[in-house]
Amino acid sequence: MADKVRTDVLLKNFWRVNERFADLFNAVIFQGKEVLKAEELQEMDTDMSGVIRFREHEESLVRVRDVVKKMAFGVEFVVLGIESQQKIHYAMPLRTMLYDGMGYLKEYREITQSMKKEKGKWTEEEFLSGMRKEDRLHPIITIVIYYSEYVWDGPMCLKDMIVEMPEEIERIFSDYKMNLVQVRDSGQYMFHNEDVRTVFEISREIFQGNFEKINREYKDRDINQELIRVIGKITDSSKLMEQNKEGEMGNMCTALRKLEEECEQKGRKEGLKEGLKEGHEKGLEAGIINMVSVMRELEIEPEVTGEVSVEEGRGGEIFECGDEVIELGVWYSNSGRKFRPFYLFKNEIPIFAILFGIHKIFT
Repeated sequence: MADKVRTDVLLKNFWRVNERFADLFNAVIFQGKEVLKAEELQEMDTDMSGVIRFREHEESLVRVRDVVKKMAFGVEFVVLGIESQQKIHYAMPLRTMLYDGMGYLKEYREITQSMKKEKGKWTEEEFLSGMRKEDRLHPIITIVIYYSEYVWDGPMCLKDMIVEMPEEIERIFSDYKMNLVQVRDSGQYMFHNEDVRTVFEISREIFQGNFEKINREYKDRDINQELIRVIGKITDSSKLMEQNKEGEMGNMCTALRKLEEECEQKGRKEGLKEGLKEGHEKGLEAGIINMVSVMRELEIEPEVTGEVSVEEGRGGEIFECGDEVIELGVWYSNSGRKFRPFYLFKNEIPIFAILFGIHKIFT
């Protein structure tokens, strides 16, 4: 039976549980120290939408966060947020900064509205600012969780997104750091919550293909079906996602056996694709070698007379064979990336090409 629950919804529900939320922040932000306490966390509105006004210009920004909570520290509190990311986002530091900025803007608007309701004397500067001199905003801390098996190769802070700066500018540049957690690299954290540790550990080992280790560690354990489904979503396993009776306990050994079968099937399919691709490439290269050999047998010695510019989209060598001109080489994208294998032009007319894995014969 197909799983119809969206990944983002399943992950949001998982992290809304205070015990899991607190353990994540304690492990990642506070180096394992129990700073956040589950019983003291309070749910907050995730809608950070607002209107940006500047003179005559107004623009509405709609932003909804995944999970947001707050916790009191003395008479004040701190705002904590989680963002889930399944794909690499090359603007993620900027996006996170915008989320946090919208959170600060939301609180600032609340202060401004509160001032309007109160009767009192404000200085000209306070009236202009929309907040009193003593008013303060509350800190916002965000964790971005990246669930993919691939290494995050995107920026880790705003500075990573900026062009190279002279030393004088870099020294005064205001950076914005992103707190990123990669599931594949989560072994460095000390999680105390059983659910969090189970989800991260099993997902990490599945990414690495360590099924024997998972079986050894979890074969005698019964795991809540919710956790199996979360692991299934993270690892993109339809077999695990079929475990959909929430609240019931499932044996990981059974689920793992199904997962191994699924991975083997995926592996066979990928192997077949790679084999076909390699066969196409080798076949085409052999054909080109044959063509040159036949030309030589007919005493038509190919002579290199020039090269094709990369900017023209092709790159290779030009041969003159009697009255015919044959161009042989690789195809380039505008960025200069090569697409293999070769193409074949005869007297400026395309004869054969294989691009993006698709054969094309020109007649």
